[in-house]
Amino acid sequence: MRLPLIQFIVITLCGFSTFAQQHPIAYNTVADYSFIKEALSKTPLLNESFGGLKQSVDAFIGKDIDVPVPKDLAGGYTHERHKENYTIMFNSSVLYQITGEAKYAEIVKKLFLKYAKLNPTLKNHPLGSNPNPGRLFFQPLNDANWLVYTGLAFDGIYNYLTPEERKQIADGAFKPEVDYFTNDLEPWFGWIHNHAVWSCAGVGIVGIATDNKDYVDMALYGKHKDGKSGLLANLDGLLSPDGYYTEGPYYTRYAILPFYLFANAFQHYKPELKVFNRRNNVLQKAFTNALQQTDIIGQFYSYNDALKEKNFTCNEMVEVLDMVWGTFGADSSLLPVARMQKRVALSRGGASIAKALNRTGEKGKNVSYPYKSIELTDGAKGDEGGLSILRTGKGDNLVSLIYKYSAHGLSHGHFDKLNINLYDGKNEILSDYGAVRYISIEQKSGGKYLPESKTYSKQTIAHNTLVVDEKSDFDGDEEESQKYHPAKLFSNVSSGNVQVVCAEDDKAYEGVKMQRSIYMVNIPGHEKPLVVDLFNALSNTSHQYDLPFQYQGTFIKTNFKYTSSNNAQATLGKKNGYQHIWKEAEAVLTNKPLTQFTFLNDKSFYTISSITDDSTHILFTRTGANDPNFNLRREPAYIIRKKGVNQTFVNAVEIHGVYNANAENAKGSYSAVNKMEILQNDANYSVVSIVFDGKPLLIIQRNSNFNQHAENEVIVNNKKYSFTGNYTVLYNDSTIK
Repeated sequence: MRLPLIQFIVITLCGFSTFAQQHPIAYNTVADYSFIKEALSKTPLLNESFGGLKQSVDAFIGKDIDVPVPKDLAGGYTHERHKENYTIMFNSSVLYQITGEAKYAEIVKKLFLKYAKLNPTLKNHPLGSNPNPGRLFFQPLNDANWLVYTGLAFDGIYNYLTPEERKQIADGAFKPEVDYFTNDLEPWFGWIHNHAVWSCAGVGIVGIATDNKDYVDMALYGKHKDGKSGLLANLDGLLSPDGYYTEGPYYTRYAILPFYLFANAFQHYKPELKVFNRRNNVLQKAFTNALQQTDIIGQFYSYNDALKEKNFTCNEMVEVLDMVWGTFGADSSLLPVARMQKRVALSRGGASIAKALNRTGEKGKNVSYPYKSIELTDGAKGDEGGLSILRTGKGDNLVSLIYKYSAHGLSHGHFDKLNINLYDGKNEILSDYGAVRYISIEQKSGGKYLPESKTYSKQTIAHNTLVVDEKSDFDGDEEESQKYHPAKLFSNVSSGNVQVVCAEDDKAYEGVKMQRSIYMVNIPGHEKPLVVDLFNALSNTSHQYDLPFQYQGTFIKTNFKYTSSNNAQATLGKKNGYQHIWKEAEAVLTNKPLTQFTFLNDKSFYTISSITDDSTHILFTRTGANDPNFNLRREPAYIIRKKGVNQTFVNAVEIHGVYNANAENAKGSYSAVNKMEILQNDANYSVVSIVFDGKPLLIIQRNSNFNQHAENEVIVNNKKYSFTGNYTVLYNDSTIK
């Protein structure tokens, strides 16, 4: 092994600024590695994580690892080879620092020298994504990933390299990529978007690793160093004050990793900037609120462009959790997540978490992550709508209702204003399709977003919210949608027995004002809550209104007759997502003021009870039409259709009963909702009556001049009701609080 070079020498090689730092500095410091080495023998999880990493790298020791000329999409050989290469390089650099064995530094150096020859020869990728193609990969986002991890790897073996080798790598491997980002792709590099976060983090980490202040400054403040772009501008512009990332939790875990990796490196490099503490620790909030946007098995809620398979055991969340612990201090609420991840990063934070898990031992195994009801604002200033998650119950009995009234969500957003989703324990009940994509599967267009992402999953009909005249919000215009957001009118998401959120939108459909109130009510004597959904559509002209419920489960029963499409099926429409939907059955209701549809998911029954009239149509549908490549999952929906000027949809979603296939019995399979009525619905108040389990449930809501301290008097059926605030809920004439 080569002896470390004397630190703090002045470097004058081409491409370097005239200053130097002690290395390693970017991922771990010398002190961090000493801490890790001391903890290895005492903490089984850290040792197992180290062993797994070592095994993955040792398989390549002594082998000539290919650095091919790029030609493939994701899933193809060259794409996956370069992706695995930067992973090997980063992991090997960490192993070198922990073990001191030269073989790990040597594998990194050899790969770097190959890239130093390849990268200057590269033009745009032959299958590159227009208008922003990559070089090593088909899209520059992957090149940015390469730059982040190879920058960390370079720092890890810095002292193993000679000055000549450092120059060769800096000029040959790094400079072509940095120049490409900051010159050829300058608008992309200057974007306020997760892609730019990765590219700026890559340039900045390489700057720290190679002692290049110019790179660091461009990463922080943008190409022109004016602060209008760069990592700090993204940190200020992408996250709300609550840490909510507008593209949703699936992309939060992806966007915050480069923030954390760079902030961690910068904390070692120039701690006085305090990147981690910027905006009142917004990065910490982004992580903890990303965890809150998961179900009880850690899967991210799938609104916007999300893949349902991704959960908080992914690499990004392991790395960030460990940095949160190491940066912001020990937090026992994170230990259940770390336990489910079953590995830690080889960092100071990872070693500290492994020690904490070791101390908790067996008693910590039955502890769950503390999910709670939360409200998150959207937009950099917190003034672009938001997201509410209403929760009740614990563990497997946790029920979570998500109400999304946020901004569009940039390029990964969907046209889903006032959308809801429902989870019961680990099961998604009222679902969001997410994205049509099979990431890294070459046969499915190289893992790209498939055409049906635009033609179906982004469209409003793919969600659980109102569709007007078979069109999507803003007529499917992303740029127009990005200008507007719904407004929350009032809410209460405390731990009481009534949680409620009311929001409105008057921009998604011209001439139509939508107001939706969602109540989660714990009714005495019932284990699971009743969800009451009050949705008003107000207009001066007549429209067709469709309210779909995308449900997960097996059809059990309805209380109305319907006509099935037994011999031939037609599509529900011709565009805006309707062309991808088969109409399986239809009902035209007559003299049916209460309709009920029951389905089974896992071991529970679910009933949607609705107030309907003679103009209401019910549609049972399934995705898969006009899908010759079978890209779409075949998923059912229950759609309530009404026509008119103003229309009101009142629905109660009930969780009830239990089905035991082994014991061959079903208990509580019938709904407890006996009757539903709208007693008043005008500009001042909405009053809804539900007879539940033979007893009256009454919801009274203000519809204007919202004020939580306002005094109200409403006469219903010759009886006066007085209450303070925006709503009251009574069951059997007693107020539920």
